Amino acid sequence: MTEHPTSHEGRQPLAARPQERARPRQEEAPPGAAAATAAIPGPSPAPHPAKGPVPNAVPSPAPGADGAAAVADTQTLSRREGDRLRFVGAATRRIARGIDLDEIVLGLCRASVPTFSDAILVYLRDPLPVGDERPVNPFVLRLRRTDRLRLADEESETGPEGERLRLPVTDPQAGLLPAADLCEIRAGGALAEVLRGVRPVFGDSAAARVALPELLGAGRTVPTGHRAILAPLRGRRRVIGAAVFLRGTDRPPFEANDLLVAAQLATHTALGIDKAVLYGREAYIADELQRTMLPDSLPQPTGVRLASRYLPAAETARVGGDWYDAIPLPGSRVALVVGDVMGHSMTSAAIMGQLRTTAQTLAGLDLPPQEVLHHLDEQAQRLGSDRMATCLYAVYDPVAHRITIANAGHPPPVLLHLGGRAEVLRVPPGAPIGVGGVDFEAVELDAPAGATLLLYTDGLVESRMRDVWTGIEILRERLAATAQLTGPDHSPPLEALCDDVLDMLGPGDRDDDIALLAARFDGIAPSDVAYWFLEPEDAAPGRARRLARRALSRWGLDDLSDEVELLVSEVVTNAVRYAERPVTLRLLRTDILRCEVGDDSPQLPRQRRARDTDEGGRGLFLVNRLARRWGATRLSTGKVVWFEMATP
Repeated sequence: MTEHPTSHEGRQPLAARPQERARPRQEEAPPGAAAATAAIPGPSPAPHPAKGPVPNAVPSPAPGADGAAAVADTQTLSRREGDRLRFVGAATRRIARGIDLDEIVLGLCRASVPTFSDAILVYLRDPLPVGDERPVNPFVLRLRRTDRLRLADEESETGPEGERLRLPVTDPQAGLLPAADLCEIRAGGALAEVLRGVRPVFGDSAAARVALPELLGAGRTVPTGHRAILAPLRGRRRVIGAAVFLRGTDRPPFEANDLLVAAQLATHTALGIDKAVLYGREAYIADELQRTMLPDSLPQPTGVRLASRYLPAAETARVGGDWYDAIPLPGSRVALVVGDVMGHSMTSAAIMGQLRTTAQTLAGLDLPPQEVLHHLDEQAQRLGSDRMATCLYAVYDPVAHRITIANAGHPPPVLLHLGGRAEVLRVPPGAPIGVGGVDFEAVELDAPAGATLLLYTDGLVESRMRDVWTGIEILRERLAATAQLTGPDHSPPLEALCDDVLDMLGPGDRDDDIALLAARFDGIAPSDVAYWFLEPEDAAPGRARRLARRALSRWGLDDLSDEVELLVSEVVTNAVRYAERPVTLRLLRTDILRCEVGDDSPQLPRQRRARDTDEGGRGLFLVNRLARRWGATRLSTGKVVWFEMATP
C-alpha cells in the first residue's frame, strides 16, 4: 500500500503548521484584496483525499476571474513559503560553518541582515557557562554584536530623509540600535519570564513590551506593531542569551511564520555557541597541558648556549606530543632531548609528559644515551601497547668537545659548522620507543667550538607537500644560506637562526606541531680546566688546597683563594671519609669558577644544623653560605659534589 505524502501531519512542512492553525476563515474578499493577501506568506490548506475537507478551509472559488486570482494568490503564497524554507536552510548552514564564538554570532548577523531583518542585536551571557559548569550569579547579558542595513548615503547629512533607514526607536536622537552594553536580569521580571519561555515573541506582545526596555536599557523600546522579535538563545542546558530582530517602517511587519524562522535561527546559534565554548575550553586545556609540560626556560650550562621554539599545529584542536628538554649533568655536561609522541590528542600530550619526566629522571642517574632510550622504551610499553614515540637523546661534553647521540626512530640532527657548512649527522636510526625488544646504539662525534646543533621534530620537515628527506635537505640548505650571511668567522645569532628556520614553513606545512632545540657549542678551553686525582687519605684535603691555590694563581683569581681553599677542603674531606677509590678534583674557569669533587660513594651529602657541642657537621653549612650555588648528583659510579663561585 503506497502512503500518500500528506497522509500524516508529521510529514507536513514544519513552518506551515502554525500558519494553518492561526489562519482565520476567509470571507469573500472585495476587489483588490488579493494584493493585500499576497503580502502575508503562508501555505493554503488543502483537503486530504482520505479525511475530507480541512477544518476552516477556504471553499474553492467558482471558475472565472475570481478563481484565477485565487489560484495566483495560492501560488504566490506557496512560492513565498518555499523562499522562507530555503532561507532558513541557507542561514542555518551559514551559522553552522562557524567554529569559534565570534564566527557563529557573525554568521547569525550576516544571515539575518538584510534578508530577514533590517537590524539585529545579539546578547550573550557574561560569563558564558561551559558544559555542566554552574552559571555565575547574577544573570548578566552583554551586548555581543549588532548589525544593521546601511544605505550608501546614510552618513551624508544632506541626504534625503526618506532614503535613510529608520529603525523603530522611540528616541529619534538616539541614533540606530540604541541599547545598553550590559543588562542584569531580575529574577521574576518580564525579561526573565520571556527567556524562561524560550519561544520567540513579537515586540508588541504584552510580555515583550515590558521585557524589551529592560533588555535595551531604560527609556529604550520599540513602538507598537510587528516590527521586532525577541528570541531567547537556549543552549543544551540553559538560556545563554537573546537576539532582537528589528524591521524598519518601510518593510512589511513580521508574520506568525517569522516566529518559526527566528526560533530556528536562535536554536542553531545557541547550540553552535555551546559547542564553540566547549571546544574552546577543551582546546585551551589541551594547549595549557602541553605547554606546562614543556620547560618554562632553558638552563644556562657552562660551554653551551641554548634556544628553543615550540609551534602548535595550525588546527588548535590537534594537540600533539612534541617535546624538548635540556638537562644539566655532572662534569658541566648537558643532555639535549627532543621527542614526538605519535598521534594528536590529549592522551598524546599526557604520554609526552610522562616520557619527559622519565627522561629527566634517567638523565639524573647519568646513564649512557642508549640506556636512557632503553628505559624509555620499557616505560612506553608499561603505558600501553600502542604508546609509541620517537626520541633523540644527546650528551654534550664541553671539556672534551664531544657529543654522544642515540636515536629512536627520530629525524637526524643537523650540525651547522662555523664556516657555514651544514651537515646532516649520520646516527643509527633505531626503532621508535614502545616497539620493544630493540637495542639502541650510540655514536660519539666531534662537537667543534662555534658549531650549532639543531634538534627538531618531524613537523618541521614533513608535510602533505613534501616527504621527510626532502624537508631535511631544505632545512640543511636554509641553515647554510643563513650562515653565509654572517660570514665564515662568525656564527649566526642563535635566536635569529631559530626564527629563520621556522620561516621556511609554507601555508600547508603546519599539519603537525613543531619542537625545535638549538645548541651552540662554545666549549671550555683546556687552559681553563684543572683536573687531579687524589688518594683517599688524610693528606688529601691539604693537597687539594695547594693544587687549588696554584690553579687560581695561574688564572689570576687570587682574590678567591681563601674561600675556595676552605670549601675545597671541606668537600674533599667529606669525600675521603667514604671513598674507597681515588677522589677526583676539577676546577673549571668560565664566566664563573666551578669546582667538582667526585668519589665512588653513592650516598649524597645532606646539610644539617650542627649543635654547639658538635665538633663536625659544619662543612656543607659553610659551602651553602659562601658559594653562589652548590649541589650533588648521583652517578652510576658514585656521586659528584659541586659548587660555583662568582669571579671578580
